[in-house]
Amino acid sequence: MTEVLTTTFVAIVLAGFVVGIVVGLTGMGGGALMTPALIFLGVGDAPTVVTADLTAAAIYKTGGALVHEREGSPDLRLAGWLVLGSVPTALLGPHLISWLAPPGDLDRVLTMCIGFALLFAALTYALRLYLNLRRMRTGATTVSHPTVRPLPTLLVGALGGLLVGITSVGSGSVIMIALLMLYPGLAAVRLVGTDLVQAVPLVLAAAISNIALHGIDLGITIPLVLGSVPGTVLGSLAAPRVRQSFVRRGIVVVLTMSGVALLDKAGWSVLGAGEHDVQPMTVLLVGVAVLVLLPLVWGLVRHSAGLPAFGPLSVDQVEDPDYRPGGWRDTTYPKVARPLHTTATREHDPVE
Repeated sequence: MTEVLTTTFVAIVLAGFVVGIVVGLTGMGGGALMTPALIFLGVGDAPTVVTADLTAAAIYKTGGALVHEREGSPDLRLAGWLVLGSVPTALLGPHLISWLAPPGDLDRVLTMCIGFALLFAALTYALRLYLNLRRMRTGATTVSHPTVRPLPTLLVGALGGLLVGITSVGSGSVIMIALLMLYPGLAAVRLVGTDLVQAVPLVLAAAISNIALHGIDLGITIPLVLGSVPGTVLGSLAAPRVRQSFVRRGIVVVLTMSGVALLDKAGWSVLGAGEHDVQPMTVLLVGVAVLVLLPLVWGLVRHSAGLPAFGPLSVDQVEDPDYRPGGWRDTTYPKVARPLHTTATREHDPVE
């Protein structure tokens, strides 16, 4: 028994450490990667895993939020409206899914919800890359204090809170992409800071509600915290030296495969494996298809934006609206030099 517990403890620590590194590198993927990892490790049922993941996230996201708040990067007005919408629905979400799930069927229903949430998160990651590309190619002006749109921001918070409260997925992916769409001019550092600050009360509320409903398994939560906190710190330190474009593409592939596997495990009729069964070949084929098609589709998107379909992009290419594939530039009008934003290197990375 001791050997089994020790093996499980180490496996959870390692999973938390790896996911923590990804979160530190990109600011993305916490619940979206950790929740399916714990489910596939078989350390507990879906409600237990969601509760442990939310509790650990409330701890390590608080540290990141404090760093950003000290540096003055978050927009507290935006964060306030998001929190106003997200906290009530995060508290409601776990109880809502428990009421709606058939008696004794909560684990299967929640697993299915997480599967769909992962596919949705993968879509939002891909959409984020596209929005970053459009923003950089159009030379959008970044602003530190955009005009707040209360009602749409409140609704984004409410939907994000409901999703996080039920599945633990979305605080660092779905809400961030919604902010990009609502406030395309928001500076990158303020975008990340705002998302981290609003995520703390959101995740904390979701954790409290899940703990009240399902209890908490410290045998999962403690090793998860022990692994994720140092992993997040290490990832943050390594972030300036790592090309995030490859990491983010990998996240899209992993999320898609995990989402399909969880839907298969939950017995979703379209996949038809049956409850607790997973068809490995189906999941593998989906992963290979995404891995092959993603660069091709992304190449077409880059070409449509007037950039080379493949290969790395320089900052000059991203910043120059007159650049065309093959090196042609429109010289009809004099080129006006534009200042290079301090976030340009970080911002152009995702479009590579």
